[in-house]
Amino acid sequence: MKSIFGKLSEIWSTDMAIDLGTANTLVVIKGKGVVLNEPSVVAVVDEKGKKSVIAVGDEAKTMLGRTPGNIQAIRPLKNGVIADFIVTEEMIKHFIKKVHNRKSFANPRILICVPTGSTPVERKAIQDSALAAGARRVQLIEEPIAAAIGANLPIQEATGSMVVDIGGGTTEIAVMSLGGVVYSNSMRIAGDSMDQALIYYMRKKFNLLIGDATAEKLKKEIGTALATSNNTYQVKGRDIRSGTPKEISLKEEDTAEALNQTLSQIMAGIKDALENTPPELSADLVDMGLTLTGGGALLKNMDKFIAKETGLPVQIADDPLACVAIGTGKALEQEEIFSTILSEY
Repeated sequence: MKSIFGKLSEIWSTDMAIDLGTANTLVVIKGKGVVLNEPSVVAVVDEKGKKSVIAVGDEAKTMLGRTPGNIQAIRPLKNGVIADFIVTEEMIKHFIKKVHNRKSFANPRILICVPTGSTPVERKAIQDSALAAGARRVQLIEEPIAAAIGANLPIQEATGSMVVDIGGGTTEIAVMSLGGVVYSNSMRIAGDSMDQALIYYMRKKFNLLIGDATAEKLKKEIGTALATSNNTYQVKGRDIRSGTPKEISLKEEDTAEALNQTLSQIMAGIKDALENTPPELSADLVDMGLTLTGGGALLKNMDKFIAKETGLPVQIADDPLACVAIGTGKALEQEEIFSTILSEY
């Protein structure tokens, strides 16, 4: 028989699905859909050697690259896995309280998605962080499976489905059939790598130093996988030679050149997946093609670039940014159907 505390905890808590991403964290509440979408950033202040969290999410992201000496804006996840255990725990705790309207009593069951390439130690670290943040039970689901469920791909059927999820820290590539993963690859090359490629290119070609936030904005505004227009964008930064502020006009073809090496590496991963797919499932992919999810799917002409390189039809999921979170939420709601693909450590 359940204790009074156990019964009350279920009444006061709500099951949650979390897409704990390198760049953004999305939370889905059972029966309500996506209720939170904020940057995976935490601002920490150091006072006499003691660190404490002063901001999380949107508020903390505005501080990136702009903080005084005693304040750090930290992204506690790197390449899809925990880089700072304590800060990650505080971030999860903050998000749990936020979606439960700050009820300190909330201790929900949580389903979290993880990269396919994460090790058992890394997976246990994610689970331990969520348990320490107040969850009563934590289960894990692999990102490409969650992305496929969110994109409504028929992964339970005896037909091949391929998903390429380009997030902030990792690119997840998987071929699925009959509810399982036939082939998967987790590449630690994704949206952050694109940002760094743009920073390097601006420095090398224009002697202009820009920060991560500017590079991300540049990627969203004018970044492209294939240059198809003469669009230009004004970029502000610091001149490396003079040390003074400077503004230059960047063309779309410049961003295609800057991103070429990063996109070629992602393309090599996709081709490896196709080469390692069983012939019968390869035949299915000729008709089904592959589905793009994640923030990287929104890079201009990304679908055309992959279609050109592979010869396969390429579709972008309806809501690529929330696709993994939506799929994680569906797996949480339909646990009896997806129980075989959920794990605990």
